[in-house]
Amino acid sequence: MIKPLNTQIVPIDLHSTGERWELENSDDLSRLIAVVLLGQASYAGTIIGSLSSAVPLFTHASLKAEAIVKLTVQDVKVVPRVGYPRWQRDGLIFEIISWIAAHQQSLNGCLLKDPHLKATSQGLDGLMIEMMPGIPAISQVTIFEDKCTAYPKSTFDNNVITGFSAMHTNERVAELVATATHLIVQSGLDIQSATNAASKVLDIKLRRYRAAFALMADMDNEDSRKNLFGRYEDIKGIGQKQKIGASFIVDGDLRTWFDQFALNVIQALENFDEEVGHNV
Repeated sequence: MIKPLNTQIVPIDLHSTGERWELENSDDLSRLIAVVLLGQASYAGTIIGSLSSAVPLFTHASLKAEAIVKLTVQDVKVVPRVGYPRWQRDGLIFEIISWIAAHQQSLNGCLLKDPHLKATSQGLDGLMIEMMPGIPAISQVTIFEDKCTAYPKSTFDNNVITGFSAMHTNERVAELVATATHLIVQSGLDIQSATNAASKVLDIKLRRYRAAFALMADMDNEDSRKNLFGRYEDIKGIGQKQKIGASFIVDGDLRTWFDQFALNVIQALENFDEEVGHNV
């Protein structure tokens, strides 16, 4: 069974709850990320938790070349582009890791926004919609913010909590409604029913906020989580379980880990050429 991450619930404080993620199977994780970077996120989602191998349905030289550029560090922009600044490269990888964690934890019938495929993409990092069984109605919506930074505390306080607070007062939520509508349409509802159902993302009682950070081992403890996610108490009117602080714990230095892991994903892309029976 494909389960690349070990995820568990951990304590933070009275205002929020924690998730802790760690690497379970590096090969599976790198291969799944490679499948996503080949433009096959929907298929990667079906692989997670299944008995299938983490292999794309097809590959192509141009898809592989584009993915390798996204995985390569190039701090000075050149034309044609051969890479991206390290923080953008690492952020792209981490957003896909966050998406994989959500897939592992989600129930059947959950609808997940695909991760961005551009290192420079802006907007919602992630969105998960849970529908009521047999009814075209939302039971819960989870909004993701994923950050891979050397400055997690200031990033949470100055960026993440600001963005969540704006969402919480229903500012800048047109993208939220539009993304929810698109996901619900993909589940099989007609446009009108899906749009009406998506209006429930404006109800804060149905909301969860999940901030996820890639962190080194020195922050893998309850006191560090309390310090990092402390300003979740600024978001009023919802319960502890609706405010999630997730930590992906890496071995050693943060940037060094992502450098090595990016090489693993590139190797997975190279291996696909031999493993996939039909290239287009």
